[in-house]
Amino acid sequence: MRWMETERLAMVETFRGADPEAPTLCEGWNGRRLLAHLVMREHAPLKQLLDAASRPVPGSERRLGDVAAAALTPAGYGGLLARFAAGTGTANPMTWLGDSVQLVEYVIHHEDVRRGGGNHQPRSLPPGQLDALWARLPLMARMAYRRSPTAVTIAAKNHPAVPVHKGSGRVLVSGDPVEVALYISGRQRAADVDVTGSGAALDAFLEWSARET
Repeated sequence: MRWMETERLAMVETFRGADPEAPTLCEGWNGRRLLAHLVMREHAPLKQLLDAASRPVPGSERRLGDVAAAALTPAGYGGLLARFAAGTGTANPMTWLGDSVQLVEYVIHHEDVRRGGGNHQPRSLPPGQLDALWARLPLMARMAYRRSPTAVTIAAKNHPAVPVHKGSGRVLVSGDPVEVALYISGRQRAADVDVTGSGAALDAFLEWSARET
């Protein structure tokens, strides 16, 4: 089993125990809307792209709203969750891409539900899953910090530090791989990381990062 499937199973249990109306870390999205996003991303990506093209205010996406609205009743929500739990079939590109595109997405959105609902207790993930997650974070960080005013390095316990952006000064973002993933993805307030560096470089990075969020 790929790690994405391990995380999917864990997410399904979290969704089952969560209030669909509870907020998440995704601006404008409650749990129901986030679940609708996951299903749409896997089964109706064109509709997701059309929503994104219109640059809607978060929470007002028309096509995503239609999927979420169909899950307003307990039966509708149960059906939406069952569709997510069933995964993607062999002909679905998301199945072919596997952990390369699904693992980080699942881990981050899982924490969006947990922490948006007030549960900030870190999960204990298998070492293999943490390794697989960490292996995908340097590319993500390089994209996120490509305009950073300072050099940036990411690090985690039991994993080597990885420089992800060159520049003057140096800032180090360190923590558990899940926390670093949250921080890189713009969820700084919910991420338990250490951000260190020289005074001027650290100030410049934090100021820039706050604007980019």
